[in-house]
Amino acid sequence: METLKGGNATVAEISSAGKALAAMPKDEAAAIRAWTAARAAADIKTQPLNGMPAHAAQFSGDPDGTPQEKELYDTSRRNFLALVFCLMVGTAALPHILMRYYTVPSVREARQSVTWSLLCISLLYFTAPALAVLVKYEIFTVLVGMPFDQLPAWVNSWSRIDPTLLSVVDVNKDNILQLGEMTIGGDIIVLLTPELAGLPYVISGLVAAGGLAAALSTADGLLLTIANALGHDLYYKMIDPNASTVSRVTVSKILLLIVALLASYVAAQKPADILFLVSAAFSLAAASFFPALSLGIFWKRASGIAAVLGMMAGLSVTSYYMCTTQPWLRATFGITSPIQLWWGIDPISAGLFGVPVGFAVIILVSWVTPPPSQKSQEMVEYVRYPDLKSF
Repeated sequence: METLKGGNATVAEISSAGKALAAMPKDEAAAIRAWTAARAAADIKTQPLNGMPAHAAQFSGDPDGTPQEKELYDTSRRNFLALVFCLMVGTAALPHILMRYYTVPSVREARQSVTWSLLCISLLYFTAPALAVLVKYEIFTVLVGMPFDQLPAWVNSWSRIDPTLLSVVDVNKDNILQLGEMTIGGDIIVLLTPELAGLPYVISGLVAAGGLAAALSTADGLLLTIANALGHDLYYKMIDPNASTVSRVTVSKILLLIVALLASYVAAQKPADILFLVSAAFSLAAASFFPALSLGIFWKRASGIAAVLGMMAGLSVTSYYMCTTQPWLRATFGITSPIQLWWGIDPISAGLFGVPVGFAVIILVSWVTPPPSQKSQEMVEYVRYPDLKSF
């Protein structure tokens, strides 16, 4: 870097060198991980297409093939269904989404709000896979097989921005882009889609701005939910019931800052890819909150202590499975025993095991503890049937 600066290099050259220097491994362990990942990616590219799973197939493996292919097919299908279950149930239990419904004045309008929310969420879940399929079709049918000197302008533009997101190299020097000569990062798919469809590059900026706005809105909702829960339910309800409003607000603001700093620290460690982190949040929310929310509304016998124990049990099972099967968590807690997947389910869908445990614990504990008060049962009845009587 100093040589480039001393030689009056251009800003682009200095910036490129800085990016390359920042991408260098910091120690031997990081170099080994980078080399292992690069080798795995290269090995995948060297495999012939006829030996890889069909790109249009729903699941890996072949239900009519060898026993190994049948087992791979069944495992892939189980993981798909488990992930769909965790996303569906986790969405219903995400605290920052539930908090949005507190702003409505009545139960009827809360139900209408939930209906519209479910409609928008279903559109998202349907359009995201469709976008992935369309991008893959465009890459396979248009881009692959095209001469390098005729590649679209967006290929060179995105390659200059960050080669780890998109890079093309004419390995065999035939001037024809092969599938193995192209590397596309998952983070760039949404950003390059507008240009891939022929839209101006400005649309990519709008898409990025929308993604940032969505991330900020989700982050502030989660931070407010966590800080308010700790400030109101823990500090006010358990530690100091006589605390004034000013004290409670002050404690919530301090807790908000602490939680934000902790979240930033964890994110800076880059423990896993964004897919695992998001799905893990859905699994944890599903296992800890969904059983208590469901039984609290639809079963008047559910008690408070049973709900707390059910949330703790579901969260514990899900966290245990993640910690014993996810590589980064295993390294963090020093777990060296062989990975034992339950029925082949990946740690990304660990909530599949926590949800039934939560339901079971709440039901069993509710039967052996005193029932809720009559007032609580009437409130549950009002939540379920707001038009029958007032509460």
